[in-house]
Amino acid sequence: DRVIQVYEGCVYMNFAKALMDRQGYGEYVSLPCENLPPLFVAYHDSLAEGTEVTHNDLRSRFNRGDKQVHAAIAQFAGFAEQAKDLIVTGRGGEIGPLLRENFQLRCSIINVSAGNRQLVAIAEKHGASAKLAGSGGAVIGCYDGDPARFAAMQKDYEAMGAKLIDPKIG
Repeated sequence: DRVIQVYEGCVYMNFAKALMDRQGYGEYVSLPCENLPPLFVAYHDSLAEGTEVTHNDLRSRFNRGDKQVHAAIAQFAGFAEQAKDLIVTGRGGEIGPLLRENFQLRCSIINVSAGNRQLVAIAEKHGASAKLAGSGGAVIGCYDGDPARFAAMQKDYEAMGAKLIDPKIG
């Protein structure tokens, strides 16, 4: 029998190959939610793609040993490690540049639709940082917590047909 755990809050996940080979599962570390910056999620129902569309070619490229994909995966893991370290040390407000770099790296290895790029661009227009939250159609981002900034982002997201939410994590 296999035990399945569900995590709430903010969780760092490490799926390093050596770790997975050794124990058969990843490392899961709960992080202090109080150290997170103000977050937001924006999504557009018509921009989502099935994970098989987005990730199928990546899996194939990875399996063929594509150096660009392997290097990107290592960088993504590095971004997660850096974000974890910032959050643990009470500097979660500094993760914005990592979100931007994550999105730019993603765009360098797969075709990101104009609509998904627009979700990120709206955040950036308002001085926030965002990255795709999955296969497309949603972004997660952070900002300075200014209610006027949130309202301005909300107006721009609504203009493109997207919704903006203020998640409560903890």
